[in-house]
Amino acid sequence: MPRESAEARATRARQIIAGLRRAYPAAHCELNYSNPLELLIATILSAQCTDKRVNLVTAELFKKYRTARDYAAAPLADLEAAVRTTGFFRNKAKNIQACCRRLVELHRGEVPRTMAELHALDGVGRKTANVVLGNAFGLNVGVVVDTHVSRLAARLGLTRHTDPVKIEQDLMKLVPQPDWALFSHWLIWHGRRRCGARKPDCAHCEIAALCPSSVKMTKLE
Repeated sequence: MPRESAEARATRARQIIAGLRRAYPAAHCELNYSNPLELLIATILSAQCTDKRVNLVTAELFKKYRTARDYAAAPLADLEAAVRTTGFFRNKAKNIQACCRRLVELHRGEVPRTMAELHALDGVGRKTANVVLGNAFGLNVGVVVDTHVSRLAARLGLTRHTDPVKIEQDLMKLVPQPDWALFSHWLIWHGRRRCGARKPDCAHCEIAALCPSSVKMTKLE
């Protein structure tokens, strides 16, 4: 297959966006939260854990801890016990507490609205910051690159990179900025509902005609 030109890739990306928009008009963040702090905590907990499991844990966690000061003052052992089933619970509890202490010290307990300020918090990488900015504040600062997004971006031929930062840079060039947050949700929903890692449902895929991987699979079949 000849290498795709940048112009052709951009055109195909626009068509993919239109197809995903039609397929998933209700796409949204599937972590449960009611304020920016809850989303920040839930996103930290979601590392290497399913949203379903995180939502089960936070249903009780958010009743017990309501402010950054609550997390900052909690006995670490109690936090560890509360988040144990999300995996890597000691590190997550430590990061949550350190993060919330910084929120209290530097931001009066409020979640900041800039990438630099969020990224400076313990346990908050660029992906987590993008989740909070895009969903809690409606700020399209970047594209969330999780395992689904990185996998589908590669499968759709939108990037040749495996590094999340480089993948994000490629997607930011192809996707209009107002759609950055939604694009992540569309890919995540598509990855969970149609384009599985082991067995993608190409036969029923809404964007199969735009996917190089689907064309290859069809030829193999």
